[in-house]
Amino acid sequence: MATNLEIDGNLLNEAKEIAGLKTKKETVNQALYEFIQLRKQVKLLDLFGKIPYDEDYNYKDGRRKR
Repeated sequence: MATNLEIDGNLLNEAKEIAGLKTKKETVNQALYEFIQLRKQVKLLDLFGKIPYDEDYNYKDGRRKR
């Protein structure tokens, strides 16, 4: 998808250099990917303490060979 954006050139160049990428397009795509992954991780943290815990569950039973 072609999009025209006004991006701070210094930030883009620094990100490109730090990431070791060759093009601006690669850099922007990588930055978007990492942004999305970070936001998903934050959403997972919001679930902490909200998922019911079964005190009788024994995770070691699943590790035993049958």
